[in-house]
Amino acid sequence: MDQQIPLLPTHQMGEPPNCERSTKKLQEMQCDTFAGLVHVEWDDQAPVTPIGQLVFFVQFLKTCNLFQPWINECPLDYKSPNAPSKEDVLGTLLLAVLSGQKRYSHITSIRQDAVNPTLLGMKRVLSEDSARRAFQKIDEENCKKWQQKHLKYCYEPLLVEDWILDVDTTVKVLYGRQEGAEVCYNPKKPGRPAHVIHTYSMAETRLILDCETLPGTQQAATYSLPRLIELIDELPQEKWPKLVRGDCAFGNENVLAPLEKRGVGYLFKMKMTQKAKSLTKFVSGSSNNWVDAGQGWEGVTSTLQLSGWSKERQVIVLRRKLKEKKEKTKKKEEQMCFPFLAAMTNSNEYEFAILVTTLKMDIFTIAQLYRDRAISENHFDELKNQWGWGGFVTQDLKRSQIMARIIAQVYNWWTLFARWITPEKHAEAITSRPLMLYGVARETNHAGQRTIRITPMHGNAKENSEKVGFISSILNKIKKVAEQFNPLDIWKRVLSMIFIRFLKGRILGECKWDTADPLIDSGGPPREAIGAI
Repeated sequence: MDQQIPLLPTHQMGEPPNCERSTKKLQEMQCDTFAGLVHVEWDDQAPVTPIGQLVFFVQFLKTCNLFQPWINECPLDYKSPNAPSKEDVLGTLLLAVLSGQKRYSHITSIRQDAVNPTLLGMKRVLSEDSARRAFQKIDEENCKKWQQKHLKYCYEPLLVEDWILDVDTTVKVLYGRQEGAEVCYNPKKPGRPAHVIHTYSMAETRLILDCETLPGTQQAATYSLPRLIELIDELPQEKWPKLVRGDCAFGNENVLAPLEKRGVGYLFKMKMTQKAKSLTKFVSGSSNNWVDAGQGWEGVTSTLQLSGWSKERQVIVLRRKLKEKKEKTKKKEEQMCFPFLAAMTNSNEYEFAILVTTLKMDIFTIAQLYRDRAISENHFDELKNQWGWGGFVTQDLKRSQIMARIIAQVYNWWTLFARWITPEKHAEAITSRPLMLYGVARETNHAGQRTIRITPMHGNAKENSEKVGFISSILNKIKKVAEQFNPLDIWKRVLSMIFIRFLKGRILGECKWDTADPLIDSGGPPREAIGAI
């Protein structure tokens, strides 16, 4: 009789197989916390996302016909059957920029999102390498026309109103050997190679009209001038800016003469050249007609013709009394102080600034207009530190330029959406994202119905949900009558609601919405209530 030999287990008792042990570690853990023992389970298959409120932004993009034309008209052309679609490429970049990523390598952090990509019509989120290589072989000129067209679509209906064009430059610091990485004027990182981004924006609205990424040494106003004049000339005259503003780099003949030829007003600060300093001494000694210019400044109107100028121009000379130095309190410093020297100090010393302008206004208004230009510095701080303008670097300059315009496009869309929610002020990304975008969301499907349950974490989440819900209802009403109007008329109406406080209730364009008003005829809130959210 054959004796049966019992089968021995591969692993000894008390030691589970490696596969079981590893699975258990991934699914359940125990952590000792101040709340006691907590059981932790991993679930990498659940359809969840940390930016659950993106669904409302996607609704805004679709109803206003902003996203799909941007995708369809993109000149990307892949020949390989395994190449990603344009929806996946541009959708990946949009999600990365919108969620606050600043490097291509950061795209990996959003690849497990199983909710938002499908909302944008995507199949998947691309890898960082695919996103980085996407525009490597694209025709630069066609890409430029595509990007500038869609940037223009965002703001063009607003140009029928009086508006100001701000032009300025900012430095993009680099840490590698990229094309165009040249050592230039860089106050924060002296001696560090950089690119320079020439930016053209619409004052107060915070919308970017266009941007150009150039080698670091091309910072002068002469490099901004071609695109500045092109932006003006491509518009009908009734849409030209009422004023072009800039710092002292633009107060020279090369910029002033073309603007004067077109009849466009300007307001620039001047460099304190030798002749400009002589003017400040002359008006200080011979004129007593100084008037208040606000914030401790006083000004006087004069004329000046520098050696490089073709004619004499109007200037505003501003001065402000220097603050007296505070007396030092340390004993050693008191011992080194000589009282008679303090009596000899001239307390009537001033700091000066000179503005060159074509404006025929009072000095206080002109000085305040120039001080308002400081808002453009906030554009750069937000775009570089909160939107990735300082990152997304590639070896070639072409892709850096393309990515800068993609960031500007997403920034414009989000700025308009966020201002619709909070029309009383501009909300920077550092505050608007946690409130209007972030929120843990879980997707469920039942009986063919797709549901996204959002759990916001912000302290003002309840108030924000009411505002977002109101805007979502408006977009739903617009969708019902969208077939009666072309997309541009719908966009004009949406812009009229977004900037209702600037426009004071006026409707942009000539579209007769009274015959089929999506807010009034469909039982929505009255027009006056749009800005009260």
